[in-house]
Amino acid sequence: MKIVCKNLKDTQKLAEAFAKNLSDDGCFVSLYGDIGAGKTAFVRYILKSLGVKEKVTSPSFVILNEYLGYKLPIYHFDLYRLENEGIRTIEQELADYSKRGTLTFVEWADFSQGALSYNRLNIKIIYPEILEYCDDGDTRIFEFEPYGEQNATFVENIIKDFEAN
Repeated sequence: MKIVCKNLKDTQKLAEAFAKNLSDDGCFVSLYGDIGAGKTAFVRYILKSLGVKEKVTSPSFVILNEYLGYKLPIYHFDLYRLENEGIRTIEQELADYSKRGTLTFVEWADFSQGALSYNRLNIKIIYPEILEYCDDGDTRIFEFEPYGEQNATFVENIIKDFEAN
């Protein structure tokens, strides 16, 4: 399922739809996209919509950020700087943070080497170079790939809310 966000306002609206439809069970979100695609920005918009007051930054150099101020624990991983051995050292943490009742984001999930939760939501963010999509340089295409029935319903509700507004 794809959503085209033609500007930052659309991306914020998509993040608000995500936050609005997030269940108390939480979600494990694997984020894919090139450098500058907007992975951290999307997480930042979601957390702002959830009422998190802390500054949301990329965990590129620390691997994991934890955010408070919401009813669920929120974890934000970045796997970009980890090599094979590094991924093996955090496999258990990734499993722990995929448990019900947590909201976990994993940027650069492509580097996970299969260590991600089976029950997850993959989101690929594409920065299109095709001019037919671009009007101001902020256009992004979000491709949602849910794993598990709960995540499929979650995505349907996100898209429904996004399109309704």
